[in-house]
Amino acid sequence: MQTVEAALAAARKRLIHCDSPALDARLLLQAASGLTHAEVIANPHHLLDASAAARLEAMLTRRASGEPVSRIQGQREFYGRAFTVTAAVLDPRPDTECLVNAALHLLPDKRPLHILDLGTGSGIIAITLLAERLLARGCAVDVSEHALDVARENARLHQVQDRLSFQRGHWFEGVRGTYDAIVSNPPYIETSAIDNLSLEVRNHDPHISLDGGKDGLTCYREIAVGAANHLAPEGFVAVEIGQGQDTAISHIFASRGFALASQHRDLGGHIRCLVFHHDRKA
Repeated sequence: MQTVEAALAAARKRLIHCDSPALDARLLLQAASGLTHAEVIANPHHLLDASAAARLEAMLTRRASGEPVSRIQGQREFYGRAFTVTAAVLDPRPDTECLVNAALHLLPDKRPLHILDLGTGSGIIAITLLAERLLARGCAVDVSEHALDVARENARLHQVQDRLSFQRGHWFEGVRGTYDAIVSNPPYIETSAIDNLSLEVRNHDPHISLDGGKDGLTCYREIAVGAANHLAPEGFVAVEIGQGQDTAISHIFASRGFALASQHRDLGGHIRCLVFHHDRKA
């Protein structure tokens, strides 16, 4: 049997070609053994039993082939909470916290609110907003029933299931009523660029969650068309965008009577989120 210390060293060597071999090795060892980070540090000479060693070996093989750690673990941390992820949903990215922060800044915490999340995937946006705004209710929409199953599980996990409804449909299909906030992280990768994405993305994220059409903007056009009919008078639309898409997407929404209210940058300094208000006179 190997010690934790020896297993970590061997795991790092196995993952030397990954971007973060030390972090990946530790996370997978913790998942395989059930040990916490503190226990790994405090007990380097702890012996891994045969079953934990076998689980770690299987996980390392998957990671070395390019499968993301979050897929192997079955969860991803987002905004300080752990969310279930499966092959049916996009692996949540830290960039999306930019959209959540922008929305929370505009959503008061002392009155009832209604939030619509389009293309919800794992539900991270809607669930996080409801967890942070306890008087809010929401509707999460996705074309994939498998994705909605994951979102339902995450809603139960974070105890917002009584305030979040689910609708299977394409963007506004089946949606009723108006909302104080319409939020979305739609697909925005150009179709021709998908084959050039990293192995972790193109082989493990569902392409329906990546493919934004020929120019990457197809989904924004569809959202802009339907948003005004479902937006409350003082409401806003907040969308995550790809690098360099801000001008084109602003024009798309402007053509539908929306004015750009604010733009927000991610940790890399790129404009990652746009917020729009609708001009009722337009």
